[in-house]
Amino acid sequence: MPCPEAVDYLDMLAAERGASGNTLVAYRRDLNDYLGYLGRAGIALADVDAGTLRAFLIDLESRGLKASSAARRLSCVRGFHKFLYAEGDARADPSVAVSGPRRGRVLPKILSVAEVDRLLATAQEAVAAEQAPGPARRARRMLGLLELLYATGLRVSELVALPRAAGVSRERYLFIKGKGGRERLVPLTEAARAAMAAHLAAVPEESAWLFPADSDSGHLTRQAFARDLKAAAVAAGLRPDRVSPHVLRHAFASHLLQNGADLRIVQELLGHADISTTQIYTHVLDERLKAMVRDLHPLMDG
Repeated sequence: MPCPEAVDYLDMLAAERGASGNTLVAYRRDLNDYLGYLGRAGIALADVDAGTLRAFLIDLESRGLKASSAARRLSCVRGFHKFLYAEGDARADPSVAVSGPRRGRVLPKILSVAEVDRLLATAQEAVAAEQAPGPARRARRMLGLLELLYATGLRVSELVALPRAAGVSRERYLFIKGKGGRERLVPLTEAARAAMAAHLAAVPEESAWLFPADSDSGHLTRQAFARDLKAAAVAAGLRPDRVSPHVLRHAFASHLLQNGADLRIVQELLGHADISTTQIYTHVLDERLKAMVRDLHPLMDG
């Protein structure tokens, strides 16, 4: 049973903040766990300091709680101590000086090379199969978007806002002005150039955009492309929740690294200002190194 202060805190959450029943159950569970820890440690609620809370986090870690679960529990405890301080039941709020547990960076969703190949092949089949002008035009646009995105790793905002001049140019690269005004050159594959040229044939000459649309910006919106991409994923037999423009950007980077590209080169191609942003892909390098040792080390025979 929670202590009177905890009961008051839960009552406040219900009455003043409209906390749901599920939220209250979770908070009651977290508070019971915290108060149980204090009881085992022989620490009165009035004597809790920042060191106590840090020790509580260490205790959570020793019990195998994931960083995300420990962070949620600390959030509950923070709120509790803020409440006690605001109500005049504590001389200070000991949680102010305590930082939460470090959460590991979430690895990006990745499509395999075979899955991307299936997505592209299905888009190519749609282009070959469509006869009516409208659907055929949309099929060529989707193929152009997919080939460009996988060939370049552009941000979706950069992709949909490509100028018409990008499709007219005979250069084998795109000149991109990205975040913070940073400029970069991105090479194009032959497949991307061919798909872009096929799509361009249906783009009005007066259009300023490679992918024009009836929108405030005048070009295809990120939301419209994401929606159409989900439909393309379903057509290819892929789960739509696993496919998005950002996932294809991740696939571009990961597949380059799997095939031996230097991390600094991938950083430049993605337009990352700092190598630390690109280092989220180092799990790919780790797997490549493991495979290299497994395949090449003389003591790994048999």
